[in-house]
Amino acid sequence: MGEQPGTGTLMRRALALAARGPEADPNPRVGCVLVTDDGEVVAEGWHRGAGTPHAEAAALAAAGERAAGTTAYVTLEPCNHTGRTPPCAQALYAAGVRRVVHAQSDPNPVAAGGADWLRERGVEVVGGVLAQEAEALNRTWTHLVRTGRPWVTWKLATTLDGRSAAADGTSQWITGPAARADVHEQRARCGAVLVGTGTALTDDPHLTARHPDGTLMDAQPLRVVMGERDLPPQARVLDDAAPTWHLRTRSPKEVLEALASAGVHHVWLEGGPTVAAAFMYDRLVDEVVAYVAPVLLGRGRPSVSDLGITTIDEALRLDPTDITLIGTDVRITACLKETR
Repeated sequence: MGEQPGTGTLMRRALALAARGPEADPNPRVGCVLVTDDGEVVAEGWHRGAGTPHAEAAALAAAGERAAGTTAYVTLEPCNHTGRTPPCAQALYAAGVRRVVHAQSDPNPVAAGGADWLRERGVEVVGGVLAQEAEALNRTWTHLVRTGRPWVTWKLATTLDGRSAAADGTSQWITGPAARADVHEQRARCGAVLVGTGTALTDDPHLTARHPDGTLMDAQPLRVVMGERDLPPQARVLDDAAPTWHLRTRSPKEVLEALASAGVHHVWLEGGPTVAAAFMYDRLVDEVVAYVAPVLLGRGRPSVSDLGITTIDEALRLDPTDITLIGTDVRITACLKETR
C-alpha cells in the first residue's frame, strides 16, 4: 500500500519520539503522533518505560477532547491486552480517533489484534508504513518475542593477531580510551552484561556503564556472572552500583532462558574465550562487536577458545554491518549468517 501525502514524514516523527524511550526496557520503544485532517499536530507521546503510559495513552492525555476525529500515527500496532496499562486500541477508539496508521505489526501474540479490533468498530487502519524502520528500532525486543531468547552481542577486544591477553595474562589495556568509552555507551543500551566466573575472578570487573570521568551513567545493565565457582564477597561486581545475578550454570541456554523470563532482550556478552566459545558453539551469538587494536603480541590468550572447527569449510561466517575507526582502534560489527 502506497504512503499517503505526509504519511512518511509523520511516521518518521513518531519514530523519532519512540527513540527517546529507554532502549533496554522490557517493553518496546513506541511513539505516537495525533494529527487533524488538515495536518495540524494535536499531540505527541512516547513510552517512557515499563509501568508508564504507552505512547498512545500519553498522546491522548495530552490531546484531551481534541483527539476526536484525528489520525494516530503509531510505530507499533496498538496493543489489545490489559497489562500494567489498559489496551491502547480501546483507548484510541474511546477517544474518537478516526484513523490509525501504524508501522510494525505487533509480533507478540498476547498483545496483537489491536488493528483488527479497531477495524471491526469502523476505525480506518493502515499498517506497514515504514515497518522496516520500526522493526530496526526494536530489533532486540522483536527478536526476543519471535525466538523466545534475548539477542546476544559478543563484545571482544583483540590485537591484530587475535590475542585477548598477553602471555603473562595481562590485558589492560589492549584498546585505547576512546574504544573503552564506546564500550560503556554500548553497555548502557543493553539489558544485561554477562561474564563467566573466570573473568569475574581474574579481572574483578565492575561491569557498570560509566562516563569517561568514572561516574555512573543513569542506565545500568543487569550484571550477570555465569558459572559454578563462588565469588568473593568483596568482588566489585557484587557492589550496590547495579543489580547482579550469579547464575550457577555453565549452560548458555539456561542463562538466556532465565534472562528472557525477566524481560531482558539484549545481552552484552563480555566473557572470556571459554564463555564466548560456549555461546558460539551453541549458535547463541547473533552479533559480534570486535574492537581491534593495532597491536601485535605474537603469544598470549586467544580471543575465543576451541569451537570444534577443523576445516575452513566449517568456519563461522559473519556479515559486517558497520566498520568504524574509534580513536586508534577499529570497531567491527558483524552478524552471524545463521542464528537460532
